This record gives sequence, C-alpha cells and structure tokens, in this order.
Amino acid sequence: MEQRTRSPYPRIDRPVLAAVGILLVISTALFMWKQRNHDWRYYQYRFAQMVGEQFGADKVATVPAGIQQIWVSGLRRADRCTTCHQAVSWKGFEQAEHPYRTHPEGPLKTHPIEKFGCTSCHGGQGWAIDTEDAHGQVAHWEEPLLSRTLGEEYTLATSKTALMQMNCNTCHRYDRETAGAEAINLAKRLVQEKGCRACHVINNRGGTIGPDLTLVGEKAPEQYDFSRLFGQRTAFAWHVAHFKDPRALVTDTVMPNFHLSTEQAQALSMLVLSWRRAEVPAEYVSGAPRGDPQTPEERKAEEDMRTGPGGWFVQTGCFVCHSISVFNVKSPAQIGPDLSTAVDDVQKRFGVTLDAFLANPTGTMSVVLSRQIILTPAQKEIAIQKLREAFAEYQRQQAAGGAVAGAVH
Repeated sequence: MEQRTRSPYPRIDRPVLAAVGILLVISTALFMWKQRNHDWRYYQYRFAQMVGEQFGADKVATVPAGIQQIWVSGLRRADRCTTCHQAVSWKGFEQAEHPYRTHPEGPLKTHPIEKFGCTSCHGGQGWAIDTEDAHGQVAHWEEPLLSRTLGEEYTLATSKTALMQMNCNTCHRYDRETAGAEAINLAKRLVQEKGCRACHVINNRGGTIGPDLTLVGEKAPEQYDFSRLFGQRTAFAWHVAHFKDPRALVTDTVMPNFHLSTEQAQALSMLVLSWRRAEVPAEYVSGAPRGDPQTPEERKAEEDMRTGPGGWFVQTGCFVCHSISVFNVKSPAQIGPDLSTAVDDVQKRFGVTLDAFLANPTGTMSVVLSRQIILTPAQKEIAIQKLREAFAEYQRQQAAGGAVAGAVH
C-alpha cells in the first residue's frame, strides 16, 4: 500500500480548507441571490398579475415562465426580449406601459416576430436579460435600443421613435419610398434635390469629389473627430452638426452649407447611418429593389448633358456646382453661380479678367482647382474658350429676346 505523504504545513491545512469551504458557500449564495434578482423575474410576476386581473386565473396558467428566446436562423440572431415583453402578441394591453404593452399589429403582419425577431428592427442586445444590458446602454455595444427615450435625448424634431427607421432602411435602402419611414423618405428626397451624388458615390454610383458614402454607416465612433463638436459626442450627433454647418466640424471641407433645417439634418443623419452592409437573405426582401439604378429619365437627361454643347463642363465636373443654362446643363447641387455669364460675372465680382482668375483663383475656387478639379495649363485654356462660348451664346439668346434661366447678371 502506498504510504500517504504528510503535509509540510499540518497546522494550517484545516484552516485553509475551512476558508475555501466558506468562500464556496458565500459565492454560491451570491450567485443564487443574483439569479433571483434579475429584472425579468419581477416583470413576469407583474405581467401575470395583470393577466389575472383582466382575464382571470385560467389565462395566467398560459403565460410562459422563465427565460424566453427567439432564434432567427435567417438573420443569425438570438433575441430574449419577450422574456420581459411578454405582452407582445396579447390583445388588451395596447395602452399599458412598457414592457407590458401589446405590440402594434400592423408591423407584425409583414414582419412576424418568429421570422424577424426583435433587435433586427428595434436594436438592443438581444441575448441580455436585464434592462440596461438589453437596451444596449453599455460600453462597446454599438446597437442601442432605438427607442422613444433615445429620440428624446437627441431632441428629434418630428417623431421621437423615428430612429428605428434606420434599421428599416438596412433592408429597404433601395426603395425610393418606404411606407412608415417618413424621415428616411424625406432624406432620400433631399439626396436627389441637393444633388449629393454629384460629389459622393452612393450605392455604387456618383461623383468622387467627396468620400464614398455607400457604407458610411459602418464607420466606428472612434473614427470621428469630436474635437469641434459640442454636446453629445456620438456618430448621429456628429452627422447632424455636419449637415447643418459642414465647416464648423471640418474646416477645410468644400462641402457647401445647404442651410438645412434640424428636421432635414436629422433625417439625413438617419439615412447615412443606415448605409451599412446587411447580410439579409433574399426571402426577407422579396419584391424589394436589389439595386439603385438610375431611372430611364435620369439616364437620358445625363446623356443629353454629356453629349450636348456643354459636355465639357459635365466631363470635367464643373457642373457639380454650376449650371450652364445656355447649354441646358443643370447642376444637381446648384450651389454656385450659373457659368453662362462667368466671363462678365468674374470681372464684376473679383475685379479681374477670367484668364487672370483661373491663373490665380481665390476663395472656394482656389480649393476646388487645387484639390478636386485639377486643370493643366492647356485645360485652363480650353476652360476659358468654353466659358467664352457660353457667354457668347448667352448674349445671342439675350439679343434674340430669350431669357436664360438662372444666369447671373
């Protein structure tokens, strides 16, 4: 028989073992106490009371107990939201406070919870079972609950629940208009009206003067420069401030100030933050557009400008900011003066000839011609020739009694 080795510390063995045993008992008790104090236990207890008060004891027996989970294999999401929000599909709690309120019926008809889960639309941390964690108000979690509370914190100009439309547009980004997404629809109209694609690539088409915005929603908060931003330092707050006054945040930007309202700036911020990759199976977006191509009318209008007498201005990118109305070239942004009268306008505004101004530009044009549209000396000569041709056509139309829309006198 093997002889047992004696402990080198016989006097402290028993105290150490006793201490370890006590620690195990304490840790077990703490674990059990913590498990008993999860938020969901109280919410389930209270909801069962409410069901009993309204429908009787028989109905209480049908209320599920314990942690509930919805596994959405198509989206690879595990949502435990219904652990607390048990009234989602119950009738009769439409006016109750959260988390005891019935979910509006309309969205669930097209987005059944079994197929879409909760967080794909609402945001939040689906597998959490305590309120703060589940609502995503924790460090390093970038998908907070897009709730009314968050909308109130951002003082949204319209519906305080509009932030959820960002997740709607993750799937519906190529829709020209999405039912129920008024803020996103407004932003999409503004993208067309303000000519954002003249400078930015959006959905894989557009200009290259500004950064590609196709996936700008994936930009991490750590990549933003918040040094010139006052108040909340979040990606959403940054975009709102940038849309309202670009140079207040980026001093050397050539992006113009469109003098947007707060509602418009917030809507555009929601839209750009929704532009991110989304691995959504085709069955989830059945019938929805799978791309954002130009309409036949848009293609024809662009081709007419590119091949017409003002085609040079289109090819070089001058039309991004400037219309040349005598040649039927319409700027998508329309933030600079009409170049039909540039020969005369430069002399009046800057006191120099067109030739001298292009040789030594000032103001915004000095930035544009040094960073965005870089012309060689030979190309500048062509520019002067084209601008003189435009002014000659302007004078001819004026002599013939025609008005040139948008031309600066």
